[in-house]
Amino acid sequence: MVVVTGALGFIGSCLISYLNQKGIEDIVAVDDFSKKEKDINLAHVRIHTRVERDVFLDWFDQNHPSVSIVFHLGARTDTTEFDRSIFLKLNLDYSRYLFLLCQKYSKPIIYASSAATYGAGELGYSDNDDALTLKLKPLNPYGDSKQDFDKWLLQMVESREILNTKSFLGGDLAEFPFWVGLKFFNVYGPNEYHKGRMASTIFHFFNQISEKGSVNLFQSHRSDFKDGEQMRDFIYVKDVVKVLFWFYEKSKEPIPSVKSGIYNLGTGKARSFNDLVTQVFKNTNKSWSVNYIPTPEDIRDTYQYFTEADMKKLQSAGYTEGFTSLEEGIADYVQNYLAPKKYF
Repeated sequence: MVVVTGALGFIGSCLISYLNQKGIEDIVAVDDFSKKEKDINLAHVRIHTRVERDVFLDWFDQNHPSVSIVFHLGARTDTTEFDRSIFLKLNLDYSRYLFLLCQKYSKPIIYASSAATYGAGELGYSDNDDALTLKLKPLNPYGDSKQDFDKWLLQMVESREILNTKSFLGGDLAEFPFWVGLKFFNVYGPNEYHKGRMASTIFHFFNQISEKGSVNLFQSHRSDFKDGEQMRDFIYVKDVVKVLFWFYEKSKEPIPSVKSGIYNLGTGKARSFNDLVTQVFKNTNKSWSVNYIPTPEDIRDTYQYFTEADMKKLQSAGYTEGFTSLEEGIADYVQNYLAPKKYF
């Protein structure tokens, strides 16, 4: 069985739908299923069973022989949350224990890291140097939690702390299984209706245009960026799930031809918010109308002005499929999902 944590979420639900398209239905969906507003994300998919997040680790311990791989996409993703205890519990401790279980039972794991680990980008956006990865300085507790897990995992693998692991879980341990961490850059696309403030800017732009005929963009509070010219690496969720599936296929090889490690997942091409809003207006047949407003003070000091994934590592690993252009992605998202209110 294929396990997907964060199954009700944006990327998790899209991945399950994509797995169904590939003929895979033996799926264990893991999440907090008390949040009924997210149920619609899985309304049209086919899965084997649902397991509550709080009991999943025990379930895995008991049912590991039937598990083939774990996609660990569940996390607290609110970049405006500053209660570090929440991130410690859900993003760090939970992920650590899950990885150790995967190690104990030799199960491959593919997990979600984040471009938030790069902070302001002062050290660049390269994923090809683990020593550099250890030095990154995120700008908020969410980024810290993702960085802390990446660091823990890299140090675990490097030092082979088998004795500590063994005493923690008990039992005999095999070598580290195939594992991949993916640093998602700015993902957008269907099934993010539930995300509220944390939904993609494209989602918010569409709603603003539909309701008011205009869009609010953040002013620049830096002299080296004009208003609306802040740039991000935006990647369409359909490309994300293709990469996730590609790694899944590699994990099934007797000796994976791809090295375990942490990989960037963006397009490698930063685009401005002005570019984004232009495309949303174009696909809603509305005239350009933009108001530049001050960046909220609670995120102003931690706001990223530029992100761009260095994609050479993934390409060198053998992934040759291109990525959807911003123009194509927004057109598909707006016309085929947002406007008719459809799900992936």
